[in-house]
Amino acid sequence: MQNTIKRQHSPEFKSQVAIEAIKEVETIAQIASKHSIHPTQINKWKKIAQDGLAILFSGKQDVELKKKDELIEQLYKKIGKREVELDWLKKKTGLLDN
Repeated sequence: MQNTIKRQHSPEFKSQVAIEAIKEVETIAQIASKHSIHPTQINKWKKIAQDGLAILFSGKQDVELKKKDELIEQLYKKIGKREVELDWLKKKTGLLDN
């Protein structure tokens, strides 16, 4: 049984390796050897990078960010409403000092 330690790579490192793979100046095997990374991992990073580029140019990212912002705004409104209701209940039950 072999003990393997998972290495954590920074996003910058992953993107650098993915760009090297996309450029195809060197083979995946050469890049893998140079960085001591399994070729399968490089292919995964390359695919993530290529898919990510497609999303950037499709405009889907803007739509997703807008949906996220709208959800956050709705949640803040709900929190504000709940705080007002809670303060009102505390006041009515005498738990809140005026």
